Amino acid sequence: MRRSTLPAELLGLATAALFALPVVWMLLSSLKPPGQPESEFWPATFYWQNYAEVIEDERLLVFLGNSLFYAVATSAGTTVSCCVVAYGFAKLEWPGRDALFLVLIATMLLPFHVTMLPRFQLFAALGLYGTYWPLILPNWLAQEAFSVFLLRQFFLTIPDEVCDAARIDGAGEWTILSRIVVPMSYPALATVAVLQFLATWNEFAGPLLYLNDPARYPLAYALQQFVSAYRTQFGPLMAGAVLFTLPAAILFMIAGRIFTRGIAAGGLKG
Repeated sequence: MRRSTLPAELLGLATAALFALPVVWMLLSSLKPPGQPESEFWPATFYWQNYAEVIEDERLLVFLGNSLFYAVATSAGTTVSCCVVAYGFAKLEWPGRDALFLVLIATMLLPFHVTMLPRFQLFAALGLYGTYWPLILPNWLAQEAFSVFLLRQFFLTIPDEVCDAARIDGAGEWTILSRIVVPMSYPALATVAVLQFLATWNEFAGPLLYLNDPARYPLAYALQQFVSAYRTQFGPLMAGAVLFTLPAAILFMIAGRIFTRGIAAGGLKG
């Protein structure tokens, strides 16, 4: 006799409601009219002027364009470079491969603050301070160890016989990677791209460290500016927070199923 799943479903709904509560509170707070206490959950009236006040700020489009450029460039770089490195760890035999992979995984334990100063000194010595290069270039050099790990795990699920058959037919490693492995790994590649996009979209410390021109700051910096400008105006502040999270939320809803498939498949084989 099949056991009832009702308790598990109710627990899942309660957990989802608990996590959704801050988002609902943010949305409702963005519609509160001026003067309404923050402690009141429901808006006295739906005051859409809060959004108009934020959108009318001319800097918003500049910051939005900067964030899109920054996020797309880093996502593309991470996906391409980590794909190449992960293929080398998964499908090529060479001395010290497994040991070097363990070293790569160990770098995930290093927090950003440990490498912040030497990286800053390096880019300053190269004359790249104040440009986008310190923010984008490392992503084209496979700096995301977790992305390499995720792609390697996915590549291991592809039978070696497929690659060996291509080698017998005369295909090189670049051909095997681009024409066999990549087409079979779209879920994992999409997962890496989405994860990097979301991480870049929310990043604040990196742009603040390397950029000295406010016109180049991403949207995360704009949100901090809104906090300073609208400290006593809670409605516009929450409206800015909603607009900041909207692109990332839309992306995740569109790619959610692919994202889930990529995460699940990435842990199938060790």
